[in-house]
Amino acid sequence: MRRSIPAFLLYMFSFFLIWEWLRPLKDLTDTSNIRIFIIFLLISLAASFLRIKVIWQLLLMLIYILSSIHYLHYKGSLFNLSWLSSFINNCMNNIGLLIGQKWNSLSGEFRTFLFFILLGLMVYLVNYWIFRKQRIFIFFFMTLVYITVLDTFTAYSADTAIVRTVVAGFAVMGMLTFYRIIQREGVYYNADYIRKWMIPLAVMIVLSVLAGMAAPKAAPIWPDPVPYLTAKNDKAGTSSQTAGPHRIGYSTDDRALGGPFVGDDQAVFVYESNGENYWKMETKDMYTGKGWIASGSTFQTFKTRDLIPIYSIPSEVEKNKETSRVILNGSYKFNQVMYPAGVTKVLNIEPSNQNTNMLMADGNNEKVTLVNSSQKPVVPKSFTVEFEVPKYKASELTKTIAFPAEMNRAYYEKYTMLPLQLPPRVKELAEEITKGKTNWYDKAKAVEEYFGNNGYIYDQKNVAVPGERDDYVDQFLFDTKRGYCDNFSTSMAVMLRTLGIPTRWVKGYTGGEFQAYNDEGSSKLFYEVTNNNAHSWVEVFFPNLGWVPFEPTVSFSNEINITYDIDGGTETSSQPVTPQKVEKPQQIEKDTAGTKQNANKLGWIQTIWTNLKLYWGQILFTILLVTGAAFILYRYRGRWVPYGILFLFKIKKKDATIGPAYLILLNQLERYGLKRKENQTLRSYAHYVDTFFSTREMTRLTVRYEQYLYHQSLPKGTWEETYELWENLIKRTIA
Repeated sequence: MRRSIPAFLLYMFSFFLIWEWLRPLKDLTDTSNIRIFIIFLLISLAASFLRIKVIWQLLLMLIYILSSIHYLHYKGSLFNLSWLSSFINNCMNNIGLLIGQKWNSLSGEFRTFLFFILLGLMVYLVNYWIFRKQRIFIFFFMTLVYITVLDTFTAYSADTAIVRTVVAGFAVMGMLTFYRIIQREGVYYNADYIRKWMIPLAVMIVLSVLAGMAAPKAAPIWPDPVPYLTAKNDKAGTSSQTAGPHRIGYSTDDRALGGPFVGDDQAVFVYESNGENYWKMETKDMYTGKGWIASGSTFQTFKTRDLIPIYSIPSEVEKNKETSRVILNGSYKFNQVMYPAGVTKVLNIEPSNQNTNMLMADGNNEKVTLVNSSQKPVVPKSFTVEFEVPKYKASELTKTIAFPAEMNRAYYEKYTMLPLQLPPRVKELAEEITKGKTNWYDKAKAVEEYFGNNGYIYDQKNVAVPGERDDYVDQFLFDTKRGYCDNFSTSMAVMLRTLGIPTRWVKGYTGGEFQAYNDEGSSKLFYEVTNNNAHSWVEVFFPNLGWVPFEPTVSFSNEINITYDIDGGTETSSQPVTPQKVEKPQQIEKDTAGTKQNANKLGWIQTIWTNLKLYWGQILFTILLVTGAAFILYRYRGRWVPYGILFLFKIKKKDATIGPAYLILLNQLERYGLKRKENQTLRSYAHYVDTFFSTREMTRLTVRYEQYLYHQSLPKGTWEETYELWENLIKRTIA
């Protein structure tokens, strides 16, 4: 049957079934040049139909795959084999990424190679099902499920695809049923028997399809879920006045907050800095009950190297000067300049046109934009920012208990304004949270920490949209208790305003993910910020210190640098001095020579030599096996050593165990790549680790360790309570 006309028809219909798996890729993914993969299917099925030997089939497919990869990803001549060496090295590197489950880091050529392998496996399975098992229902059913799911939950329209699949699938199943009956009954058949079976089968399929297409169809019971899942109304990251699903990223319209977000890991910019920074885009001051708007604008133009005319940190506050270089992705379409809090200057802007390009600052919402001489937007490509990192004194933070009468009252009212229809229970909750607190800072910290201790959940998917009569904050605080940064930050800002504390809502990006160290050997680090890093937080106004940031969102951390006064009048940082690492005593090597002094040296050597001559092959194999096993164990020690450490410390019960356990954790983190800088405090390093892993476990563990370090004692049962934090961090270092 392999080279007969029925066999050809089986291969043809099988090709159409596999083709249906490729058709949606053009519409739903970035995959292009689909024709190359279709030709690969044709070649593979044709080689199988012609019954070419397997070795030649594999060679033919390999040649085509390599030629296609060269065509898609490499330049130059195909016969210049330097590209092949580069591709092999690329595959080796990507295999390591594949084992490490870093799917997003795989290269394009390796993805193409894997896709060819997948298609080859599909061809083999179809060939096996048809000519070995003579059954195709499973593949036919999977194809139907595949295209119907895509039709339901994506923008792909499978109206004609379903018809094609039904025709091809029923034709193959009908033909295979004929051959199974013939084989089971042992009946001799000829062309007449085949025609008598195939013609009615074809008529039945055609009539069924025509009847199905012509018959009336009921209207859908549920609305189309495509707008919800794909958020087509918000692909650029700009929200609309209607709350609902949007693609995550920085947006300019926040009048209607609420609803789920669709994740987007597209890079926005990378920056070079001494550490992670939150990046501000703008602030907003007027809460409407549904979202935020700016109460006005006060534009002022300035040039590069001029001081930015927005709110700066008061001169009385101690500050450290920093610089950071920002390089924007080509997909960035805004003309806004992102900057850390305390920014003073914007330098080295690209595109650089000193004659026409200038910067414009909105003093009201602190938005900085790049424009030309005609006030038209110019999208920046890269720039450098100079900024100041404040070091606040605890005594100054806790000084404010009310707004000074001599200060601008209108300014105070602007940042404490609330909608008249705000439900009273929002203020009642704020007063309950801050009960017993006398100053603004303690009240702000109490509200900031409230969400993490009262069952509020960070979620981007199952997020409610406030109804017409619902207040956005009230709904989150009392009804859903589930949301993302906008819910947490807005709720904190509004609750503090009910207490008479000035706040504003800040939008921008978190610090992103660490990428690499500066190749030039400086202390600068590179971070990548994606649309998924879009974020909002809160700033609280202290009359003596200016705007101070707070981070109420669960699992996020943006701690400020605070120093505390001590009795002697001097100051010490809230970050403890890093203790010196305790060196382990060197092990004394045991002298084993003395146990052999009385042995017969000549007989001993002779015995060894005889055994070497008799069993040299086995000995060599054993040595190679042990060496290979040792190399593998050492090479992948990051996968099994942490489990040994976890088991060892799990059985320990003493509270003093936290000391050596913490030091081992530091070693594990450094091995993982989170290297601690010279003279970096434990608190600062813990914040760096928590930001990298999006957690607060390292900070909490560090606080316990400091208590043990400086007091040499802990409350009974501390290690049992702390072990879970330590265990989670150790598991994160398993690579």
